[in-house]
Amino acid sequence: MGYAPRMGPGHPPLRLRRGKICVFIACSLDGFIAGPNDELDWLPTDEEGMEDTFTPFFERVGAMLMGRRTFDVVVGMEGFWPYGDTPVLVATRRPLTSEIPTVRRAEGPITAMVEQALEAARGKDVYVDGGALIRSALDAGLVDELTVTVVPTILGAGRPLFAGVSRRHELELEDVRPIGLGLVQLRYRRKAGGA
Repeated sequence: MGYAPRMGPGHPPLRLRRGKICVFIACSLDGFIAGPNDELDWLPTDEEGMEDTFTPFFERVGAMLMGRRTFDVVVGMEGFWPYGDTPVLVATRRPLTSEIPTVRRAEGPITAMVEQALEAARGKDVYVDGGALIRSALDAGLVDELTVTVVPTILGAGRPLFAGVSRRHELELEDVRPIGLGLVQLRYRRKAGGA
């Protein structure tokens, strides 16, 4: 995907390792990632198990591609920016102003935005976050790895994780891990030969 500059006369460009496109998200037992008004109060407050799995995952991440609604919700949590100095590209058609220096706007087709995120990641993985963005990336066949932590709560309504994808997606289970408080983490990869 990306290439390093030429090393000198007669030297071909060096191919950079392409990072994976990854999803890491929690959802209710009935498949919602937030309540009807973007409520997250149903998520466990004891994050020990989540932290034990999120930190190693995030160490592989070189950039994030985040949906606008998700960005607005995270920024609305005063004094809370969990992504440090990792570049965050926010998918939006609207103007974006942010005091966070690592945040910038991205727009266009999902393939173009993922390409921008891969460039920003510089060979590391790209973390895609936000329901609509995840569905778009899945439909475009771009997601390599999908980690879903199922929270034992039934919301009944809210922001769906997968409802609204345009077609069927076949996945292969790589790992199942109970992480305490009744949470179960499932890690999938795109099925070989599947989109």
